This record gives sequence, structure tokens and C-alpha cells, in this order.
Amino acid sequence: MCDYSLHAVASRPAKVGETLISTTFRGTSTRGFASESEPNVAVCMLPGTELAFADDVRYDSRWIWTRTIRERVAKFNAIEKHVPDRHHDAIEFADGRHVLVTQLCEGQRVTVLQLPVAKQPAERKPLGTEAASGSEVTPVRRISIT
Repeated sequence: MCDYSLHAVASRPAKVGETLISTTFRGTSTRGFASESEPNVAVCMLPGTELAFADDVRYDSRWIWTRTIRERVAKFNAIEKHVPDRHHDAIEFADGRHVLVTQLCEGQRVTVLQLPVAKQPAERKPLGTEAASGSEVTPVRRISIT
């Protein structure tokens, strides 16, 4: 996902193993992630994407002070999706705290560790349905030992 305010910015999906940097995109007041080689392209993530920050996470609320969370591993997530016209992209820490991506201080490096599973595994057919699909079923013999 990329926040609603980045819809006018070029974007692409995240890739496992790549290092990204937190940045403010030109023409917006929104921060997000980009590759250093493509600073004007927002890198979008699916909820559940696992991230490793190079340093403790720093964020602000656009005021004078910066806060630090002494954590380096987090998951990308979306919060309050039911509230329109606000930022939803967030980083979730193991203790349940969230920081909006747009509040991350610029210049932080983050590595994409793992993407979430996108597809559900194929459903398994219950035993005995193979005959209905045309495949041969071998009968099971019961042997009693006396």
C-alpha cells in the first residue's frame, strides 16, 4: 500500500532484500520509502511486510522534537482504514506500538526482510472426492489379526 496522498507519485512494490530510505516526496507533505537510486518513486508495501531498520527508529509529529523507539525490527501495517482522507501506512512494533510512516524522520535506512504471503494455499480435497473427479481410487483392505 501507499498512502492516499501518494497516488500522484510514481510507485512500485517492495522487493525482499532491498534497502530503502525514508523520504518526503516532492510536491507532497507525505513521507514514505524510496530507493536511493529512484528517490522520486514511492516503494509500496503490503501489510505484514517485515522490516529491519539500520538504527533505532526516529519519528516526529512535525513539531520541534524527535522521539526514538529503541527497536529496529517492525512490520508494515495499515491503521484506521475506515477513516477517509488520512494517513494509514504505519510501522508496527512487537509491543503493539504504531508509528505512521509519514512521521518517520527522513534518511532512515530500512531493509525489507520478508513480504507477506500473498496467496492462500490451494484447498485440499476431502478424502473420497477423487472418484467424482475421474481419478481412480484404490480400495483399502482391512486385515484383522487374531
